[in-house]
Amino acid sequence: MKIVRLAAVLLLLVAVAAGYLVFRLARPYQAFSGTTYLEFARGTPTSQMGVQLAEAGVVRSRFDFWLARLAARGRSLQAGEYRFDRPASALEVVRRIARGDIFYYELVVPEGKNMFDIAALVEQLGVFPANDFLAAARNPALIRDLDPAAPSLEGYLFPNTYRLNHSTTPERLCRMMTGKFREEWKKLNTDASIHRTVTLASLVEKEGKLAEERPVIAAVFDNRLRIGMKLDCDPTTIYAALLENRYRGTIFRSDLDSDQPYNTYRHTGLPPGPIANPGVASLKAVLAPADSEALYFVLRPGDSGAHEFSRNIAQHEAAIAKYRRGLQR
Repeated sequence: MKIVRLAAVLLLLVAVAAGYLVFRLARPYQAFSGTTYLEFARGTPTSQMGVQLAEAGVVRSRFDFWLARLAARGRSLQAGEYRFDRPASALEVVRRIARGDIFYYELVVPEGKNMFDIAALVEQLGVFPANDFLAAARNPALIRDLDPAAPSLEGYLFPNTYRLNHSTTPERLCRMMTGKFREEWKKLNTDASIHRTVTLASLVEKEGKLAEERPVIAAVFDNRLRIGMKLDCDPTTIYAALLENRYRGTIFRSDLDSDQPYNTYRHTGLPPGPIANPGVASLKAVLAPADSEALYFVLRPGDSGAHEFSRNIAQHEAAIAKYRRGLQR
């Protein structure tokens, strides 16, 4: 009889202990405060995760995390960076890591953005300062094998959506973006000059907002280059001013007269390198320009973004006059 009573007492004690543990593991750790970011590298053992979480105050102790991990056995814990911004139970923490609820910044880079634009976007996200990115982007080492003449990574920072975290460095982001460029360039399956193609595509990207016009704009630039006529491309003048930190939001006479090598109002031929980062459509437009004899283009009146293309200066001047009349209405 005593043995039965002892067994009953032991079972009761086990049940109480188990209940307490379940309560402890399921209760949010109220001592947590603030926001904490923790990164777990691939292959990090459960014990090390527990130490990091306990030291950061996310869980009460590494023992709690270990017990919660036992309760969720059979599920793999995912590597990555995690953000903890409110009290959570040890069980909830384990479930989050098991389902890979990782934290990341989403950097969206549209076609036609230059390295200055990208630097500003990264700084707005709070990943790292704009100047840090610009310092990395000005070093062309990552694409030297593709384009030995590249002055910087401009043109090769491929427009796309990228996931970043607190451990992402400017150099790593540049590697991600140039890596994406390599993928897309390979798909084009061309032996064309990469420096000429990307540089010209950057001009087409900045000038052509309508997809159907890009091959025609590429043809205009090709025609001008063939006869040694200056490109007179406004975006190159803006880029020249950006490089010298003197762009004031609009083009002034002094910008058009500048001897800066990127200013195509002063220099014939292509600028030294790309002025922005073109997408696939603009690259394809340069590789397969339209069959056109046009040498000029100007915006049509209205908000369509369409251009009027002309073969001679008389037609072009008439198109300009039409555009100006449209502005006065």
